[in-house]
Amino acid sequence: MVTVEFYSAKGSDEPAGFRVSGHTGVTGKSVVCAAVSSACYMAANTITEILAIDAEISERDGYMRVVLHGGDIPKARVILMGLRLHMEQLTQQYPKQIRMITSEVHQ
Repeated sequence: MVTVEFYSAKGSDEPAGFRVSGHTGVTGKSVVCAAVSSACYMAANTITEILAIDAEISERDGYMRVVLHGGDIPKARVILMGLRLHMEQLTQQYPKQIRMITSEVHQ
């Protein structure tokens, strides 16, 4: 199962990042896992390379974490909202393979 956790800024509903972990099926052979991974990489790359936002990023096989801080959060809002919508739709299609949660990130 893949878990997608969306972070909100402390004391607000403003999106402040995300964490995705886990796999579905055999590594490298799951369409669901590939869809989640591709969307997350697109969001992270757009935030850091296109919007030039300095984000705290960690990634390895089956894991990615992107956290924004302070003034840069509003600039990435639309990207994070789009990623969340995409993950919600994937979760509806594949409820046994994707789980979504929301938590507050402390900055």
